[in-house]
Formats: sequence, C-alpha cells, structure tokens
Amino acid sequence: MERKIWTEEALDTMLTTPSDALCDDMAKLNGDIMVLGAGGKMGPTLCVLAKRAMEKAGVNKKVIAVSRGSDERAKQYMEENGVTTIAADLLDTEKLRALPDTENVIYMAGKKFGTDGNEWQTWSMNAALPAYTAEKFKTSRIVVFSSGNIYPMVPASSGGCTEKDQVGPMGEYAMSCLARERVFEYAANAWGTKVFFYRLNYAVDLRYGVIYDIARQILEDKPISLRTSCFNCIWQGSANEIAIRGLLHADSPACTMNVTGPEILSVKETALELGRYLGKEPVFEGEPGTEALLNNSAKAMETFGYPAVSARTLIRWQAEWLLDGGRTLDKPTHFETRDGKF
Repeated sequence: MERKIWTEEALDTMLTTPSDALCDDMAKLNGDIMVLGAGGKMGPTLCVLAKRAMEKAGVNKKVIAVSRGSDERAKQYMEENGVTTIAADLLDTEKLRALPDTENVIYMAGKKFGTDGNEWQTWSMNAALPAYTAEKFKTSRIVVFSSGNIYPMVPASSGGCTEKDQVGPMGEYAMSCLARERVFEYAANAWGTKVFFYRLNYAVDLRYGVIYDIARQILEDKPISLRTSCFNCIWQGSANEIAIRGLLHADSPACTMNVTGPEILSVKETALELGRYLGKEPVFEGEPGTEALLNNSAKAMETFGYPAVSARTLIRWQAEWLLDGGRTLDKPTHFETRDGKF
C-alpha cells in the first residue's frame, strides 16, 4: 500500500472535504449555522467542513464560529476559509445574548481537563452555560456535544453501551456532562427546542487522540498501562460530518446518538501494530482490565453510514504522521483514567 507523505495542509484538506451525503443534507438545511465553542480540538475543521459543504451544495449560507479567540492560528484558518468568527466569552451573558439569532446551532462549549480541584469552573461551563444558551436559542435546532463518559464502564463483551442503557457518570466531569444534557432536555420538552445529543467517544485527528497518545508513549519508551484494555475511536472528519448532519435529526423530545467507530479496539494490539510501523517495541504494564468506557454506535452507523476511514488505517496514518514530524496539539485524551478525575 502506498505510503502517504503527511503535511498539515494535507491533513486539514482530508478533514474538511465534504462527502456527497453531507452536501445533500446541507442543501436540505434551512438557515445559517453557528458553532459555539469553535476554538477547541474539533471546532476549526468542523466549521471549515460545513462551509465547504455549503459551497459544494451551491447554497448561500454562513458558518459563524464563536469562541474566546485565544487561538490565533485557528481563527486565521477559519477566516481564510470563509468562516465568520466572533470573539466572545460565552459565560459573559451579555455577549451571549448579543449573538445573532441563528436557525442552527452546534454546541461544542465545555470544560474537561483541570476539573479536579476546580470543579466550580467545570460546572459553570458544563451546566450553567447550557441553561443560558438553551434560553437564548430556544427556537433553534441544536446539536449538543456530550460524552460517552456519562455511561458506566462495561466489559468489551457487552459491545458497549447503547442509547437505551442507564447512564452512570463517575466523577464531577461526567456528572456535569449529564447536567448539560438535562438542561437541554428541559428546553426540548418545555419549549419544543429541537435537540440532538451527540455522545462522542474519542475523535482522531492525528494531531491528538487515543491512537496518538499510545504512539507517543511508544516513541518516548513509556510503559503503556493495560488496566484500560480497550477503547473506541472515530476519524474526526466523519465525527464532524455526523455533528453537522445531526442538525436535521434534532427533535423534541431530544434525539440521542452515540458517536464513535464500529470497532472496540484493544490497547495492546493497537500498540503492537503502531510499534511495527514506528520500528519500536512497546512496553506494557499492569494486568488487563475487564471494563472500559465503551459506546455502541450502531444507531449512528445505521443513520449516517460507516466512517470514511477505518481504525486500522488510522493506526497506520498515525504512525506516518509522527514519522513525518507532524505537529501535536499537546492535548492528551487521558482515555486510561478510571476514577473519573480529570
């Protein structure tokens, strides 16, 4: 198989080239799209992907990216690709209320890392801000980014939690994610707001992600814990497409979908395969655990189709990216965390 030569431009192009299915759905969608919390790991490529889908579909709509604007590189990238940017601290309620009313909202705002010891900040972002936002955009369609962390850990043999399974958040971060959902669920039931809950387990962008984390440990000769023995992940291009297409599935009562790849991947087997590509033998520690945070994404696969890139290809691409000196976002997933503390 021909080896890719990776550059930042090549990766971003792959992440932001819309599928025919996305363009078809974009043509059906009325109104502009506003992305709240657009400056994070997924936001910039999601915004540019949406804009390119609009252009390819031949529709005249805007993508509006709202974030604090602290990442100048992300801001410039979005603006160069036709995305309108607004700098605003969403917790400033005056600035939130001043945002233009928009028919479609993708809500990506949230806080995870640094929760332990600063729980009040996490709850303000993940529980209080959703209440202000739901009231501001009560007549909009809203895709709400959530997390697979709100489920309990389950054995790999279970196939992962489905949307019908009981939630069981561990730790204050996961509890606050559930609070975010409950607030928007109130809006869906009380005001008729059309809502789509997007429960994500680990997007892969090559600059970050579970596979990146494992690969870095191999390159740095750090032992890889097997206590969390398996995981889910999905190519970020496909994850972003589902978020955008999810706007057409927002409903009242709210629609809920788990978003991840169809496979449950072994940490050990992933590390061994990465090691073969990287030319280094991984080092392991700990006894393999029997449970992990795992999502069953069958509902999303049936609705949106399978990811454009398989897990095995992602493993190979990740190794190539690192061998080619690819940039890191330096944002570890901490997927191996088992006590709910982030």
